[in-house]
Amino acid sequence: MDSAIDFVVLRSTPANRVIGWALLAFCMALISVPWWGDASLMRWMVEVICFLVLAQMWNLMAGYGGLISVGQQAFVGLGGYGLFVLAQHLRINPFLAVPLAGVAAAILAVPMSKLVFRLRGGYFAVGTWVVSEVCRIWVSNLSLVGGGSGQSLTVMASIQRDVRESVTYWMACALLIVTFATVYGLLRSRFGLGLTAIRDSEAAAESQGVRVATLKFQVYVLSALGTAMVGALYYLNVLRIAPASAFDLGWVVAAIFMVVIGGIGTLEGPIVGAAVFFFLRWLLSDYGSWYWLVMGGVAIVVMVFFPKGLWGSIQQRWGVQVFPLQRRLKVG
Repeated sequence: MDSAIDFVVLRSTPANRVIGWALLAFCMALISVPWWGDASLMRWMVEVICFLVLAQMWNLMAGYGGLISVGQQAFVGLGGYGLFVLAQHLRINPFLAVPLAGVAAAILAVPMSKLVFRLRGGYFAVGTWVVSEVCRIWVSNLSLVGGGSGQSLTVMASIQRDVRESVTYWMACALLIVTFATVYGLLRSRFGLGLTAIRDSEAAAESQGVRVATLKFQVYVLSALGTAMVGALYYLNVLRIAPASAFDLGWVVAAIFMVVIGGIGTLEGPIVGAAVFFFLRWLLSDYGSWYWLVMGGVAIVVMVFFPKGLWGSIQQRWGVQVFPLQRRLKVG
């Protein structure tokens, strides 16, 4: 008679626990910047965090949900303008207006999803871009928020400058930490397993009882919430908004670049991609239009020689994971 085999499900390794403590130390260092850094450093780091969260939101949609969108700039713009309407015109505290703008954009994402989810594949991607253009044209004709010329967030003048910059920075840190913790937690749950199944094969996932339409809807709205908060926080940092910049296609182009370079479908990929993106932007800042040409060339080289992205290739070859999502069986 065969004896029973004992096994244990491992969700992490000793190396991952060491990395976890290192990440905690990094978060503490990140939070301490206002006590030793200057204002320009904090403004730059807020921008980096905004792009990193934007890339992570796009990665959640495309890398795990299989929703290839080129219209996420719609939610960047709606979040930014939501901040201005709430803070500038309704006199709500600007810092409180950031999450409220995210919630408002998430609510608007519900009817938008009913429209774009009628489309599939490339048509879905084009449809999301069309929706973003409609939002841009609509906002451009709203005199309340300055129309096509935009508006400045003058209400922030009543807040002391060092307080404003420090709180904005800490809100950016909170958004970064909460975003990664939430996405990591979701991907390690049944929700994440369902998303991965949809990404690999939508038909097979549905045949196994995965609620495909519901999960896609939830990912779309969650991504809209995070992306809109990015827009609100970014324009809280720069204090001026205009339709041409808020709904610029460059937002989603940057997000796609970071995710593809780093490794789509990995939590670490957007971090690596963001590092490459900002390094190249700093290196090529004096070369005008050559900047985007070189970025495109780098993206092509990576896609040809590292189809899984830089971090994806490292993970495939050496099995290194900062944020482990798989479960392993240990027999014994």
